[in-house]
Amino acid sequence: MTVPVLPQAGELLARYDVLISDVWGVVHDGLWALEPACTALAAFRAGGGTVVLLSNAPAPSEQVATLLDKKRVPRNAWDRLVTSGDVTRALIAESHHRLVYHIGWESDRSVFAGQDVELVEEERADIVVATELFDYRTEQPEQYRPLLARFAARGLPFVCGNPDLVVHVGEDLLPCAGALAMIYEELGGSVAWAGKPYRPAYDLALTAAAEARGGRAAEAGRVLVIGDAVRTDLAGARMMGFDSLFIAGGIHRDETMDDGAVDPAGLARVLEGLPVQPVAAMAALA
Repeated sequence: MTVPVLPQAGELLARYDVLISDVWGVVHDGLWALEPACTALAAFRAGGGTVVLLSNAPAPSEQVATLLDKKRVPRNAWDRLVTSGDVTRALIAESHHRLVYHIGWESDRSVFAGQDVELVEEERADIVVATELFDYRTEQPEQYRPLLARFAARGLPFVCGNPDLVVHVGEDLLPCAGALAMIYEELGGSVAWAGKPYRPAYDLALTAAAEARGGRAAEAGRVLVIGDAVRTDLAGARMMGFDSLFIAGGIHRDETMDDGAVDPAGLARVLEGLPVQPVAAMAALA
């Protein structure tokens, strides 16, 4: 099956009631809003559609909303925002563990606010929560293997607060907490994944969409997932039975783009072997 490459998404989006859109790589590039994408989402909403932004950002949605404001993503481009931080908070509460070893930025600790937990050193921990690397600009995930091996040997549960493996920050491709979780599973550890492509994140997104629609749940055939990651966005859409729109100019752009345009051969290689193909692809949402 050849996936059509669209220059504009208006006619496609009009077939759906709800869009569940990735954020980083679709709505902004890590630095600033991608204006054509924001305009497309705002136009969809103006026509009566509902937009839920679903992000693997490890912070609570309130904090990420403020960050989107700073990146100049207009509020009229979305109805609701759900983040991995929201899912992480729920998973920590369900675990009943209190002594947390946190891997990530100090600013990510907002995910623990109001919870009955204590952040402790390695030896006292009874659960590990990874939101990012301590410094993803200078570190690589393999540097964490000895630490993760010690936790895995003790049988500590590991909550991955950002299932992404990598993310673009401008032109740089930098590692995320998902890469640490992959190593932890290799070591025999147990990982709870707090975000795409796992069902808890989509269940929260559907609940948010229904709230925005006055309590009306959307039919699966009327939901479109928009994203730039095969492993998270497209896999999550397939798992939920939703259609998907693949943004080729995101994290796979080195494989799928040539001189600013989608390369059909590269696109085919990236999507090869998927049991369900996206309904369309675009260089960028517009």
